[in-house]
Amino acid sequence: MTRIGATGLALLAAIGFAAAGARAAEVDGPKLNWDVSLWGKKRAFTAGVERLSALVAEKTGGNWTIKLHYGGALSKSRENLDGLSVDAFQAAMFCNFYHPKKNPALMSLTMPFLPMSDWANNRKIRDAVYAHPAVKTELAKWNAMTYVSSYLPQYEFLGKGKPPATLADWKGLTVRAGGGVARAMKVLGATPTTSTATEVYTGIQQGTMNAVSFPFTYAHVAYKIPEVADWYTANLAPGTSDCPVAFSVNAHKALPAQYRKLLDDVKEDVIATQIQAYVTMDKKNLPMLKQKLKEVRYSDEQLASFRAAAGKPVIEAWIKDNEGKFDARGVIQTIFKAVGQTY
Repeated sequence: MTRIGATGLALLAAIGFAAAGARAAEVDGPKLNWDVSLWGKKRAFTAGVERLSALVAEKTGGNWTIKLHYGGALSKSRENLDGLSVDAFQAAMFCNFYHPKKNPALMSLTMPFLPMSDWANNRKIRDAVYAHPAVKTELAKWNAMTYVSSYLPQYEFLGKGKPPATLADWKGLTVRAGGGVARAMKVLGATPTTSTATEVYTGIQQGTMNAVSFPFTYAHVAYKIPEVADWYTANLAPGTSDCPVAFSVNAHKALPAQYRKLLDDVKEDVIATQIQAYVTMDKKNLPMLKQKLKEVRYSDEQLASFRAAAGKPVIEAWIKDNEGKFDARGVIQTIFKAVGQTY
């Protein structure tokens, strides 16, 4: 066996580092830093933007860094669109129902019982809504453009106290829900509140709210709700919301052409990573929830009754509320058309 001296080892290491650098710098470009405004901690919800940050750094050899700022360090969660509007940072995640008046057309994605039967339809619907002129126009007012959705799964509820074994048992309960999901729960007699995600644990613990709707299962566990809950709904699935990764329009326009192309090239990887994060968490969380909490499951008849009362009637009320402001009916029709259905 031939022995390699210290000088030889150093030379090999240098060659290795050079090769690694050459592989990493697939995209040549200037030194650039982007800041991303996030709230809460690292979790499944942030998996997509984390993957974006990693891929951009890797493929530019570290020349373009996308720095993730958690915990509302750059902006409060309800003010990320405001931050983008003044270029306080180059990118952010935001949730539509945190500020419905800022993004009324995007609130379409909170409507109850949309046909998001699987991950493929989840994506088709959100991508189609992002492409709708009404959504593009309203976000442009905030100097914002969507990049990818966080593709939230359907919501379910975790709660404390007596489980709502029947739909009638929701009457009088205070529930954390926003947008169309809140309207649907009102039909059942519940009182919605739109507390931010970081406020919910204390609300459930202190009894100021009885139940919380979050994307199931990752968000409930991320915010430690099982620690203060007694039960969960397994198949209510009243709807979801939308929390995209958004860019400053000005920052995106200022990018070199090769960096804009890079964002397009890595998008599929970012989306796949985001969705897989939820799937992975469900495999871990569901057994824990079944063991720790009381499962509430509704019959097909109960769910059909709920859908009849809180599905199309709630959507039609939303359309009426927004008539004259933008093509609300057209946005809803786009949602169903995206998955081959007619509204």
